[in-house]
Amino acid sequence: MPFAPRQIRVSLILLLLCGIFSGADAEVVAHKSVSYFDIKGDSADALDAALNAHGPVTMGSSSRHPGATKVRFGGNATYAERNGRCYISDVKITVDTEIILPRWRDRRHATRQLSMIWDTLSADIRRHEDRHAEIAREHARRMEKSILALPSAKDCDTLQDQANNVTTQETQLHDEDQARFDKIEAINFQSRIQRLMTYRSQQTGE
Repeated sequence: MPFAPRQIRVSLILLLLCGIFSGADAEVVAHKSVSYFDIKGDSADALDAALNAHGPVTMGSSSRHPGATKVRFGGNATYAERNGRCYISDVKITVDTEIILPRWRDRRHATRQLSMIWDTLSADIRRHEDRHAEIAREHARRMEKSILALPSAKDCDTLQDQANNVTTQETQLHDEDQARFDKIEAINFQSRIQRLMTYRSQQTGE
């Protein structure tokens, strides 16, 4: 099944604070939530069709997917002036991720083999989306560190422009990393699922 790159919406609020510079602080605040969409089916083909019919549509794609992760960055930076220079005094980056997963409603009527297939597939979908959320958190931490590392500037408008450039560049790198991950996962999907199915079958003795 194809996996689409996750799109993000950036809303980094930059606040200006003129005062006494006393060292820079930083904080990344990450929130993750999970929501579900229901599917029905009593065969592997029916489940596949249900995922294709009811799965989430990601931004930039018209096709549906077995799972998705919505990412939104936000936060703020504050500035302080000392001796005619402007410094970063505080940075707080937020990253909100919502993981959207399928929930199978007909499991109680299913065969053991179909249940095993579903357990294998749904676990892989969850792992995949969890990794998308972690990639977003990694880039939030990188964004925070990069803004903190900015040297002082002659005025706070200049420093604010530099901080904006950091967020733009890090957002682009985030998009590229997410797309690269999806591409690798799509290439390896069939072999990965087959390997997981074989392992699960050996564990259950079926």
